[in-house]
Amino acid sequence: MYLIQILLPVYDNEGNKFEAEQYTKVRLELTEAFGGSTAYSRAPAEGLWHDAGKVTKDDIVIVEVMTSSINKKWWARYRKDLTERFKQELLVIRAQKLETL
Repeated sequence: MYLIQILLPVYDNEGNKFEAEQYTKVRLELTEAFGGSTAYSRAPAEGLWHDAGKVTKDDIVIVEVMTSSINKKWWARYRKDLTERFKQELLVIRAQKLETL
């Protein structure tokens, strides 16, 4: 089993907040594809990273699904689509091997 997490920005690069419907659309797409999804959106997570010698901050929403296998081609296409929809240079989708207890 795998836990797939998608890190989505709260704001675009100009500081405009994305509409809630955009996250709802992602959740519905993932629920359709994987049978369910979870979003952590009430208190956005905060990411920090070094960019050109300064620390940059980003508020993110995490959407996740569980799946028994990973179709890397599907995820590559979906990440490309989300990168365009959320106007990002790079959008992180990560997978962790998961053991349910």
